[in-house]
Parts: sequence; structure tokens; C-alpha cells
Amino acid sequence: MTDQSRAAQSPAQSRPLRVAIIGAGPAGIYAADALMKSDAEVSIDLFERMPAPFGLIRYGVAPDHPRIKGIITALHKVLDKEHVRLLGNIDYGTDITLDDMRRFYDAVIFSTGANADRALEIPGVDLEGSYGAADFVSWYDGHPDVPRSWPLDAEKVAVLGVGNVALDVARVLAKTGDELLPTEIPANVYEGLKANKAVEVHVFGRRGPAQAKFTPLELRELDHSPTIEVIVDPEDIDYDAGSEAARRNSKIVDMVANTIQDWAIRDVGNRPHKLFLHFFESPTEILGKDGKVVGLRTERTELDGTGNVRGTGKFKEWEIGAVYRAVGYLSQNVSDLPFDDQAGTVPNEAGRVLDDEGNHVAATYVTGWIKRGPVGLIGHTKGDANETVACLLDDSESFTGAPEPEESSIIDFLESKSIPFTTWQGWYRLDAHERSLGEPEGRERIKVVEREDMLRASEPHKA
Repeated sequence: MTDQSRAAQSPAQSRPLRVAIIGAGPAGIYAADALMKSDAEVSIDLFERMPAPFGLIRYGVAPDHPRIKGIITALHKVLDKEHVRLLGNIDYGTDITLDDMRRFYDAVIFSTGANADRALEIPGVDLEGSYGAADFVSWYDGHPDVPRSWPLDAEKVAVLGVGNVALDVARVLAKTGDELLPTEIPANVYEGLKANKAVEVHVFGRRGPAQAKFTPLELRELDHSPTIEVIVDPEDIDYDAGSEAARRNSKIVDMVANTIQDWAIRDVGNRPHKLFLHFFESPTEILGKDGKVVGLRTERTELDGTGNVRGTGKFKEWEIGAVYRAVGYLSQNVSDLPFDDQAGTVPNEAGRVLDDEGNHVAATYVTGWIKRGPVGLIGHTKGDANETVACLLDDSESFTGAPEPEESSIIDFLESKSIPFTTWQGWYRLDAHERSLGEPEGRERIKVVEREDMLRASEPHKA
């Protein structure tokens, strides 16, 4: 028996270590996987606010990204394991508290992710027609907690930001509804996109091509649509010493810069929808009239030699009917935990939660975006999970042990509160139902949107 396995049994030598994970997205599932792959004897419950698992994969990835959604296959294998349970449709902070968790579990890991938009502090952000990208993503991904319709009546649209979320938003806005119909989008999203009036989508970044946060595959996907013409102004192709160093030091940066450069020098075609990538344009104000968006003002920037930019004092106004702010996600406050509002994270040291005095909060951990902020790709959360789980196992000798560690105790508690929770078996039923909806149309699935319909298909556990 290894030191970790001995430590993991210390709360009670005769039973497995009981661990609760709050959030059943990739970060939480990777944490469960890391625990299962350790030498420790563990019993894990994953709590999820939604009736279905997979978090960001289900509600944050664009529907025309089947490759990324393929990650679900690997996550499935974790949730199929014997000592991992899924308890869905449970809202931490409302249905169950941290004090409740401590009754039933030796340790708790929070992996609640980030689903809000980071604020953009420029005039006009509150105008009608100014939207957060996170809200739009939730709409086209069929999230049950957002409105069923979306206003898509602007012919010229701006997307602020040069990350992959900005690309997803721009691509979905520029594609036709029929192009996205073969995906899993529900009927309300298809009808909304089919009526979309956008013919020009303008993506704005305040720095240059070498500083864009795109990944090469995401960027190239813009050019795959037969209806989208990607346009880059040759004047936006500029590199200083800092930019050239970034290209030499990163194959990804160089690939992105080369793709953008190639688009700048080619002839513009005649595809009906134009998608402009603008660099060195810093948004300074969203312009309005009668309370509605009518334009965007930007300041031209220039490189300063280090890869950063400075303003030139030259401003331009763009005729725009809607603005989507894709400047980053932000995690929301987690009940009963300290929170850094500026960083949007729970203060922690290698995943160990820290109180206001900088001391470790006993048996309480974080992983994923709530731990390090919403940066990096989905796969990066594996490293987060491994680090957090290693700390948890190292600390387990000091755990006081849950008063009611039996696996049935949490079920009895949920039943006593009449909370209709879903299970992993329920996901299989919902999955089969969504696939059956898509089959007559030759689609892999059609996503169920309404929470009540998801629960009905999942056949939730009831008291």
C-alpha cells in the first residue's frame, strides 16, 4: 500500500475516502478521473446544477464543433466507473450547502467553472443591442435558463475580442441557419438563425495578429463555410520585435499569424456574408441613438516594440447595429467560499482553498476555471485536476472524517428535501431520447432545451 492510499483511508480505515465534486463539467470529471487513477480507495459523487452532465462541452462549445464535443467520449468512460456517481439537477448553495456536504463527505472539490461575461468598461455597453457573448453562446447551445428567442435583426454586427469564443460567435452569426441545421441545435435556435439578417460581421482586436488568442484550427474554420468571405486589411499586418519573438517561440502563434497574413494578401471573393478581422482597433465607445446600438467608435493603435500597443489618437466610427462583447468569461461567487471578485476565482494554493487570512480551509479544494481563471483550452484542466487531487490525497491524513459517510446518506438527505435529482443512468435515457429526436432528420441528436423536458426524459429520482 502506498503512502497516498494509506493517507486516503485515514478518516476511517474500514471505508473508502468519500469525496464530493461540485460541477460535472470537464474539470470536475477530470478530478474524478485523477482520484480513480490514484492508489487511494475512493467513493465519488459529482453534483451538477443542470439535469445533464458535461458543463462547458454541452453549453459552451459551438454546435458545429463535433471534434471538441468528441471529448465527451473520454468523459463518458470516467462516469461509467463503478465508484463514481452523478447527482444532477442539484443547485449548490440552494439545494445543498457546504455544511451539508461536510456531513456526508471527507473532502469537497469545487469545479464550478465560469459562465458570466467579464465586464467591458466603455460607454454604451448597456444600450439595447449590446450583448455579452456568454449569453449568446448559452442561447445557441440550448441552455434551459436563458430566453428561447434572440434578436438577430442587425445587418452589420461587431464582435469585440480576439479569442476562440469571439470566433465561435462570429462564425455562428455569419453562417446561415441551414448550415447549422445538421448539428444538434434545437428548433428555436434554428428558427432564430434562419431569420438572422446579418450580412457583415466585424471582429475587433486592439492588438495585432501575433497577439491574437485564436487557435489555428478555430481560425481556419472561419474559411470553411461556402457562405462566409473572410477579409483582412493588409494594413493590419504588422509585427514589431516583440511580435516576431512571439512567433519564433510559439508554433501556434506563428500559424495563426501566417493564416491571417495569407487572408490579407488574397483576392476578396463573392461569398454573400462578409466576416472582417480588424486588428489594431481598440473599442472606446458603443454608439447609440434612442437607446439602441447604431455604431462603434474605435481608436487606432500601434505596436510599441514589445508586442504591446499604444493609442495613436486616431478614431474611427463604424456603422454597427449590434455588438457582442467576447472579452472573457468570469466565474461567479461560490456560496460559503472566499472569492476574489477581480480575478473571478476562489483564492487557493495549488487547489487548496485559502481563507481571508491565507490559511488553508480544511478539506476544501478547487479545480478548473474557478481555480485559475477562464484561460487555456479544455485539456488544460487535466493538469489542474492532477495538482488539486495530489494535494487532497496528501492532506487526507488530517481529515476529521464525515459524520455520515455512507453512500446512502446523501440520497436520504436529498429525498428528505424532495429534490428530484438525475443520475448517470438518467443521462443515458436523455441521451437516447435526444438521439431519437434527431434520427428522423438524419441528425445525430436534437438537444432538449426545457428543463422539465430534460427531467421527464431522464426520469429523475424522487422521494
